[in-house]
Amino acid sequence: MLKQFKKASRFGVVPVMLIPVALGALGAFVWNGVFNVWLFLVTLVGAAAAHLFSNMINDLWDYKSGTDTAAKETVDAVSTNSGFLTNQIWSVRKFAAVTWGLFAVAAICGIVLAIFSGIWAFVFGALGGLIAYFYVAPPLKFGYRGKGYSEIAILLSFGVLPVMGAYYVQTSHLDLRALLLSLPIGLLTTLILFNHHFLHWQADRQAGKRTLVVVWGERRALNFSRFLLLLAAVMLIVSVIAGALPIYGLIALPALLPLSQVYGKLKPQNTSHAYLPLMGASVKSAQLSGLIMIVCLFIQGLI
Repeated sequence: MLKQFKKASRFGVVPVMLIPVALGALGAFVWNGVFNVWLFLVTLVGAAAAHLFSNMINDLWDYKSGTDTAAKETVDAVSTNSGFLTNQIWSVRKFAAVTWGLFAVAAICGIVLAIFSGIWAFVFGALGGLIAYFYVAPPLKFGYRGKGYSEIAILLSFGVLPVMGAYYVQTSHLDLRALLLSLPIGLLTTLILFNHHFLHWQADRQAGKRTLVVVWGERRALNFSRFLLLLAAVMLIVSVIAGALPIYGLIALPALLPLSQVYGKLKPQNTSHAYLPLMGASVKSAQLSGLIMIVCLFIQGLI
């Protein structure tokens, strides 16, 4: 059952949420000299539950809308959902029960953090939950509109909100440096979610899911993907200049080079499977650069 849960919730991608939470808490440790391990652990559990809820509610609504079924039936598409609904491994009722169970865990953690740190801890979590739900759920359906709403939603959910939220939990106040710290890792996570649309953009178009890749086409979307990588690198440098990261935080920049090299191997038009290396490199670069930033902040806090 645990193995099934991990597959259904796509547990393996949870580091993209835990890394920004760790960055925010370390920011509090470095800049304010405070770190409550218990509040940090509750924040981690709540953020992880919220992320897994986001994964599963995404699958649930994409299945109901027919997007995941279209991806399965399209010859060239690479399906990125768990497959538990399209392959009928779990019933919709069971899948929904686990999904909302994760939401309940996240909500309880948010209430606990609000009691000990302040109401904004709950507000940050609630905003993240609303974005996660309405990313694919009607009437908002950020992921279906193709106007950049989904990219902004991801930047907030996996960058700004977890970093600033984790910082607030530790300090009960906000800091501009936390916002700056959230942008490099948030942009890199946005890049992961943006690049994964290349794997099944034709199936998305067939199902009426208007991602930017569908709206712009491959050539323009690839150019924007490259721009996001460049912007993440620039914001990393800005974070160092502003004092959100120590000068040696710049060693996170080389972690982006393998991803930049993958772009050079892509043509203006490619098969869906040709984007698998781009997707893999996006995940590796985001996680490696995030871990380097964590180590740099931890060292700064010790010295």
